[in-house]
Amino acid sequence: MSDIKKGDDTGRRKGDDGDFQEENGVLFYVNKDGFPINRKTWDRMWNHVAKIHPEGDKMVARVKDNKDLPKVVIPSVPVLHGGMTVADKLEAVQNFMCELQYNHTGTQFFEIKKNRPLTGLVDSAKEMIRESLPIKCLEAVILAIHLTNGISGLERFPISFKTQFLGNYHRHVVLGVYYAGKYGALGMSRRDDLMYKSLSFKSLTDVVIDFEDSYQRYWHSVKKVKIGLPVSHDPHSYETINWKYLSLNMRRLSRDELRKEVERHAKDMRSRFKQSSPVKESKSSMVGVSPRKDSMIGRTPRKDGIHTVRKESTHKDITGLSPLDSDNSDDDKSPNVTRKHLNPDYQIRV
Repeated sequence: MSDIKKGDDTGRRKGDDGDFQEENGVLFYVNKDGFPINRKTWDRMWNHVAKIHPEGDKMVARVKDNKDLPKVVIPSVPVLHGGMTVADKLEAVQNFMCELQYNHTGTQFFEIKKNRPLTGLVDSAKEMIRESLPIKCLEAVILAIHLTNGISGLERFPISFKTQFLGNYHRHVVLGVYYAGKYGALGMSRRDDLMYKSLSFKSLTDVVIDFEDSYQRYWHSVKKVKIGLPVSHDPHSYETINWKYLSLNMRRLSRDELRKEVERHAKDMRSRFKQSSPVKESKSSMVGVSPRKDSMIGRTPRKDGIHTVRKESTHKDITGLSPLDSDNSDDDKSPNVTRKHLNPDYQIRV
């Protein structure tokens, strides 16, 4: 069964064609049947393309059944050897994802469930490499996690954005990175300055502000920023990714308040970094998977305005996910900062 979404968000509701999720202002489908792509999904993708492409059916007729199209070059998986700096490795990973290109078809080829264990998400990343098809931002985060597994000293954590433009809400996610006192980001977007950030920022706050400044160039107002916890380097881990340990209401925080809260979280993460170390993958699980060439293509708010939530031992709370994203709430009524409290003995298992 396939799914239709608006963006890469987690909110769901029923539609005529099954469940679909909402994020950006454009609906898109999700291939939930795997590969090779079945005829139903294939035809539905082209029907959707005909509706959203400026040339409509003319473009579909010109491309869909044309057997003389130029051969598509399959990008090579980057080889991250010991002679490269960490910054060079991250740039190589980003370049590989850019070679896959951003997916404009209106059909997401790889289904990503954010509450799935890491070992399952790594399998999805390997499938992305085999199929070598265009990807969206959420897929890029998972692929970047897989490609950077085992880089000693590198820490990764998700950063999510909720923005508003012409009355519509848009959501985006990238993979924040930290190494030797410097921060950056990996990801995919329609806009070059809303994905990759080189490993050159002195603080996590500077990364967040740089993304906010980039959004403003496209007349987007940033409403919320969510920062997760470090992701394990163990490709066989059954942990889930914590996507939103810290939630920031950007409309109600001054720059000084923003910096205070983000750097507090960054300091907390750095203390966690010391408790974890990258896990080397076996030969059978290295990132160099050959591309498949024959595929068809709580607590109450405190007086200082910081809202804390005590984490309960449910799967939903561990992942930070809920069936309907709380981002749909009124930003003016939400607390300035939401921080999920973990158990005192919490450690990242690697």
